[in-house]
Amino acid sequence: MVLIIIVNYKVGDLTIDCLSSLEGEVAGLSNSRVVVVDNDSQDGSAETILQAITTNTWNNWATLITAEKNGGFAAGNNLGIRHGWKGPNGSTPDFVLLLNPDTVVRPGALRLLVDFLQSHPDVGIAGGRSEDPDTTPQYCCFRFPNAWNEFAANAKLGFVDRVLKNKICRVPFSNEPHPIDWVSGAFMLVRAQIFDQIGLFDENFFLYYEETDFIHRARKAGWLCWHVPQSRIVHLVGHSSGVTIRHQRPRRKPVYWFDSRRRYFLKQQGLFHAALADLMAIFGVALGRTREILLRRPTTFPPWFLWDCVRNSVRRFR
Repeated sequence: MVLIIIVNYKVGDLTIDCLSSLEGEVAGLSNSRVVVVDNDSQDGSAETILQAITTNTWNNWATLITAEKNGGFAAGNNLGIRHGWKGPNGSTPDFVLLLNPDTVVRPGALRLLVDFLQSHPDVGIAGGRSEDPDTTPQYCCFRFPNAWNEFAANAKLGFVDRVLKNKICRVPFSNEPHPIDWVSGAFMLVRAQIFDQIGLFDENFFLYYEETDFIHRARKAGWLCWHVPQSRIVHLVGHSSGVTIRHQRPRRKPVYWFDSRRRYFLKQQGLFHAALADLMAIFGVALGRTREILLRRPTTFPPWFLWDCVRNSVRRFR
């Protein structure tokens, strides 16, 4: 049985589309259910979603609950997991699926992930491929953050990527399942026993890095993570958060992004490596931005990014 958690924040119409795409998936997996958590949207989302659940007779597999406050992605998922852990007959899930509201699940995607975990008992977490509506693949599986890939991601220099190809965060696309450090929390299936073993998501992460931290903790507990590209979803990147909308210049990074990044490095790698990652990121941004200016190219960095990296990271280590 699969417990599916969708955390909605002011994207009621997208959440309804996501639920619609799940109808056939849930029907093919006995006793599976969906919990939609409205993260205190206060925009009518909760009422719209509830009406859709009733109108489409999804009541037998989908439930809406509302959070008292917007505690972030980790808190919203934890609330949904706690609520849905015990089914009507007292059963507990075998797997928990985290699913973004700005996604549409392609037919058979969930069954593919479930079958993969059932046939690979040493794998605890699996993620599928995220795509644009035209099937263009998106980066959705990564290496754990480190100082080297912080530099490479911001310097944006081809020769740096080639030199650091085994360290950079993004992993080249593959059409075959393969082990990976971590997968996107937009579409991530987790064995339920992992939650029993290491606990729920760290709610000190408001948004971003919470799935990276969780998978890192699972890795320390002996569980592998795999990417399964045959399992596919459409992901309208950034529509649920408004921060990472693709094909346009990014918005200014919110403070909570820097807070989550800093917490991840401090928690998983310690103060020295956190400070080193900050310095390498700042060096990379300065180099990348200088290159853009010299070549008279429009910037691809968020507004005030170099200043925000300094203000929100290094200074706080003093």
